[in-house]
Amino acid sequence: MTKNAEFYYFSLADDMPRKDKLHWFDTTKFKDIPFERIHPDDKGNWLNLTDNDFDSLMPVCDKEVKAGKLQNGAIFKLFSNGVITARDEWVYDDDKQNLENKVKHLIKIYNAQVESELDYSIKWSRAVKKDLEKGVKYEFNEALIVESLYRPFIKKKLYFSKQLNEMQNQMPQIFLKDNLIIGFLQGERQAFSCFYTDKIPNYAMFSLDYAQCLPFYVYDKEGNAHDNITNWAWTEFKTHYGIELTKTDIFHYVYAVLHHPVYREKYEQNLKREFPRVPFYDDFSQWLEWGKTLMALHLNYETVEPYPLKRVDSNTSKIPKAKLKADKINGVIELDENTSLSGIPSEAWEYKLGNRSALEWILDQYKEKKPKDATIAANFNVYRFADYKETVIDLLMRVCNVSILTVEIIKKMEI
Repeated sequence: MTKNAEFYYFSLADDMPRKDKLHWFDTTKFKDIPFERIHPDDKGNWLNLTDNDFDSLMPVCDKEVKAGKLQNGAIFKLFSNGVITARDEWVYDDDKQNLENKVKHLIKIYNAQVESELDYSIKWSRAVKKDLEKGVKYEFNEALIVESLYRPFIKKKLYFSKQLNEMQNQMPQIFLKDNLIIGFLQGERQAFSCFYTDKIPNYAMFSLDYAQCLPFYVYDKEGNAHDNITNWAWTEFKTHYGIELTKTDIFHYVYAVLHHPVYREKYEQNLKREFPRVPFYDDFSQWLEWGKTLMALHLNYETVEPYPLKRVDSNTSKIPKAKLKADKINGVIELDENTSLSGIPSEAWEYKLGNRSALEWILDQYKEKKPKDATIAANFNVYRFADYKETVIDLLMRVCNVSILTVEIIKKMEI
């Protein structure tokens, strides 16, 4: 029985080098470890306990409200994870034709298995195996190829198929027609981050922890759009501030607050375990404007004025090897053996989404990597950085400016 048990805890610093940790274990006796007796809070958390006013803030979303069990109590009624494909290498691609070729091949192999043994040259998953057991045949549909936000500032073509996406969650309802979503990272492995898009996002937007999405509209079965911001929240905002405001204003306000560095620091542990809640900050109009500006930057990043980075090309005739490496200290990006970009301001690296800066997400996603799937690697590995080099240079220059402008706004929030 553990009813009367006592719990004690001690942890070495996360940033302690591995060799120092091993040395500590070798030289420290158990009786000398400075254990601390710990007690859980009322939510069952034992570690990283908080002592703040988070529970008194306005919930951004709530499971009970989403399920219809509560009519009031959250800003957004519907929220959803991004799409989970369980076969990203098969249903995502930079090139539409290559995506079509992959999906057609997958469907061809799948259909051939309906009356034969399983061919493991394609990616199977629980849902697809169930369809196979039922004898369901698949058919390619070009109309299902859509543009998706795969990683921060990285768009890819997605085969948005209920059959070949393991879990679409609420994305079909959210993106029945045009929509806008505020997305945020939820989990304990990465720092809290948020993004804004009008594209279907990937579940693993930040690679490790999953992306939760707050749409502006929801659509009914007839295709009619309805506000996703609740009337209760609208009334609460108007009552608190004593002014007339729109639900769009609230949308902008929430996005700004989720970027506030003081907010993120104060509620760091809460944001790792719970859905965000937002306070009523003074000067609503200022936060509204910050949110509106950030949204415009992050949604329209491909048309933002490019930052004037210096491009240096060497005079070599050989086919250059791709590098895509960042030297943050010197403000330089090496694209390949021939070309580099310099003059990147230090603040450009400060705009981070998860564990990477916006610029680093671009470098990571455009590297030449051998696909993990053997069939994709053998038959559909057509990506070459050289084919996208100019596109990447343009994107880096624009996102560099987006990063700088974002950091400027965030720093103003701290004043």
